[in-house]
Amino acid sequence: MKLCRYGKEGSEKPGVIDAEGKLRDLSKIVPELTAAQLAPRELERIAKIKPESLPLVTGNPRMGIPFTGISKYVAIGLNYSDHAAEAGMAVPTEPIIFFKATTSLCGPDDDTIQPRNSTKLDWECELTIVIGTKAQYVSEEDSLNYVAGYCVANDVSERAFQLQSSQWDKGKGCDTFGPVGPWMVTKDEIPDPQNLHMWLDVNGKRMQDGNTKTMIFGVRKLVSYCSHYMTLLPGDIICTGTPPGVGMGVKPNPVWLKPGDTVKLGIAGLGEQTQKIVAAR
Repeated sequence: MKLCRYGKEGSEKPGVIDAEGKLRDLSKIVPELTAAQLAPRELERIAKIKPESLPLVTGNPRMGIPFTGISKYVAIGLNYSDHAAEAGMAVPTEPIIFFKATTSLCGPDDDTIQPRNSTKLDWECELTIVIGTKAQYVSEEDSLNYVAGYCVANDVSERAFQLQSSQWDKGKGCDTFGPVGPWMVTKDEIPDPQNLHMWLDVNGKRMQDGNTKTMIFGVRKLVSYCSHYMTLLPGDIICTGTPPGVGMGVKPNPVWLKPGDTVKLGIAGLGEQTQKIVAAR
């Protein structure tokens, strides 16, 4: 099941994608897609609805963040060994956790705003875990029971800001640095999250071409690990790292995004995103 929200920012309506890839209006059945609707019982209730019975949404509406109520945007750094190598950093012995500000969240095709004084704007295609059930000290064996589904995310990064200190957050949490979507795919449609092709193009040129099977720490490990250091609430998301091919890793001269550039990315089974880079006003 693919759940989404569509419409102008601040006025989004809930939707579902049918078997033919068409958008259907879910608002008469579910007024809003919130963290509460990510609970197993709620997802089962929504799954019983036949998408073909819902009104077809015409046109090409804007896609919003797939659900509301994200209290934490947890992110994992250097979680692909070849990405660590291109960054010139040691392969971590345990997950590296940082946070993106929730104010960075935006729709999957919204413009990416280059911040003022930004000089090294970069991209990162990432598989994102969506928590559906409150998780505290969960085991790796049980960790997928706490997952509602998965999304595509672009962990947009300003490397000059990020690497000014040992704390990465200020280079990760700028406005529009967190496009998520176009929809959340429930975990029953993704039986093996550790074998998903992922890619990213800049101005039509393929820059990232990887697979989640090369993660250092997989989905089960990450959910369990994070739950030992913080309570994961329904609606919380965990970005799981990026494969090689980021702009910072291009040799001999790194490639940085600039206003006018277009970034397109996707993950098998989870959909695609497109962002245009614009200058801050």
